[in-house]
Amino acid sequence: MAAWDLSVKVEDLGPDAPPVTISVASDLHVGGVIIKLVEKTQMQRDWSDHALWWDQKQRWLLRTAWTLEKYGIHADARLLFMPQHKPLKLGLPNGKTVMLKACFSNPVFQTVMGICRMLNIRHPEELSLLRPVEEKKKKKDKDLTEEIYDLTEVPLSSVSRPCLYNGMPAHFADSEQMEGVYKMLSVTQPPPAPEVIAKQYRPASVVDKSHIHGRWLDSSRCLMQQSIQENDRLWLRFKYYSFYDIEPKYDVVRLTQLYEQARWAILLEDIDCTEEEMMLFGALQYHINKVASSEPQMMSSNAALDDLESALQSLEVKMEGDSSSASDLLENMTAPELNDYLKIFRPKRLTLKGYKQYWFKFQDTSISYFKSKEESIGEPIQQINLKGCEVAPDVNVAAQKFLIRLLIPAPEGMNEVYLRCENEQQYAQWMAGCRLASKGKSLADSSFQSEIQSIRSFLAMQKTNSGSSNNSAASDESINTHSLVSPRYHKKYKPKQLTPRILDAYQNVAQLSLTDALMRFLQIWQALPDFGLSYVVVRFKGSRKDEVLGIAPNRLIRIDLGVGDVVKTWRYNNMKQWNVNWDIKQMAIEFEGNVNIAFGCVTADCKIVHEFIGGYIFMSTRSREKSDTLNEELFHKLTGGHEAL
Repeated sequence: MAAWDLSVKVEDLGPDAPPVTISVASDLHVGGVIIKLVEKTQMQRDWSDHALWWDQKQRWLLRTAWTLEKYGIHADARLLFMPQHKPLKLGLPNGKTVMLKACFSNPVFQTVMGICRMLNIRHPEELSLLRPVEEKKKKKDKDLTEEIYDLTEVPLSSVSRPCLYNGMPAHFADSEQMEGVYKMLSVTQPPPAPEVIAKQYRPASVVDKSHIHGRWLDSSRCLMQQSIQENDRLWLRFKYYSFYDIEPKYDVVRLTQLYEQARWAILLEDIDCTEEEMMLFGALQYHINKVASSEPQMMSSNAALDDLESALQSLEVKMEGDSSSASDLLENMTAPELNDYLKIFRPKRLTLKGYKQYWFKFQDTSISYFKSKEESIGEPIQQINLKGCEVAPDVNVAAQKFLIRLLIPAPEGMNEVYLRCENEQQYAQWMAGCRLASKGKSLADSSFQSEIQSIRSFLAMQKTNSGSSNNSAASDESINTHSLVSPRYHKKYKPKQLTPRILDAYQNVAQLSLTDALMRFLQIWQALPDFGLSYVVVRFKGSRKDEVLGIAPNRLIRIDLGVGDVVKTWRYNNMKQWNVNWDIKQMAIEFEGNVNIAFGCVTADCKIVHEFIGGYIFMSTRSREKSDTLNEELFHKLTGGHEAL
């Protein structure tokens, strides 16, 4: 075969160095090209991480056994020879920045796995990288240089679990400086100053939020293919709001960063909550900061003892499970029911009729109501199936208002129903039932009691202890309330008006340990009606106006852009298939019952929506037995579309 000249730019020779020219033939394999290049440069160094990047085709030549002919490379190809791992500035959920070496040649999904391994975050499939949103810059801020935590010297390991030393990965135990980095990752940050909150970008509308969600990187392509350069800045964030198996013992960094992401979402009003909830979030932040600054946080644990402890615990559970009597089993087999008088109200426009009282019956996943208890043997006035509905609380403990807002899917849109409960106990039971039924579970489900318990403890936290004597003592403490609530309340209330309200809520959480307080914060965040929604502006087929598609862990929601009302909900478990026409950038989804929808995306690439839906379906396939090994192939199959292949 005839020899010809190939020019390759070698990054290590410097930006101004001329390309290195070598003589090759078309049957020479890529590995042979690399050997010739290394010989020609005459530089003594470790080249093992280097590979060739083909600029015109935007692809890496990672198959070193393939020949130039197989790749289709001719003399006019612009090739670069450079390291696959390069430094990247990474903004963490807690607002801090680390500099680390990330892989620029693997799909982003694998790159994130490598980053999470280094930072000791389990379940990396829940996170991803996105392009940052620009902050408002003031002229005075010019001289403020931010602190960057440097992790570029950490060797890149391929083991799935780092070996731990004193509860942290060994590479953090090397020096005091590295221990400092681990502390920054694993200990919650103090509440930010009000001016820091004010300076952050705050999405003003659903459309603003949809622009942020359009910035996620494509998981199936590498950083180089998405024009990310070395030393660029990206954000690492939890993308899929489906958190699997949070184990405080092993998830110190994951739990801390998740809390930080939730806290910023609330402070920047990225998710709506009521005033009572905001005071409770403020109280929990205040408590978490207080406990975190007083407790030594280095989690020292002996892995072998931990394993023994968990083995003993599961043995204990098994033995307890075996000892249940026949009568217990029988009791569990007959499905429980809820029966009670409740008030119902159907808000229709232009009507002022109030609540009417009926006798309600809760069975399986539906509610029926009758004129009175005596008539409950016959036909109900109406039966409401709750599967797939939206359930939102509307509660004010002080005013003894306990409402359950239900949005019931109907062919023409959503029907709104309000149920009014008399007291806390009734509310906790019916609310728990509605939540389970919306997920397709009946009252016989094992999680029914724990759901009631968590609703009751949430209500208990909202109670004010105005008569308690600790209150006066607590109010002497210096508390910067504007650091604990979102800017809307900075304008609405003075600190001295907020202090007693936050301290009131604080009385109810002051006994919690740090881990419990973090978990409680996340629990309340996850119970908010808008939790876990990512937004995209879309244009439905046959429609003339833009609408918003909300993507949640278990459903898609069609939202009217003008009024912000939910128009329709579709659940993933009713989905038969979904596909994308990449040429016209249109997504089509088919649901059971011959329901077909199609839409084009306005604020994001349709690949992002495709990936969200496929990603959530992937998250739902995880199980205890397989929790340690990630089925990467399945993830790419569900999220990639044909583009990834």
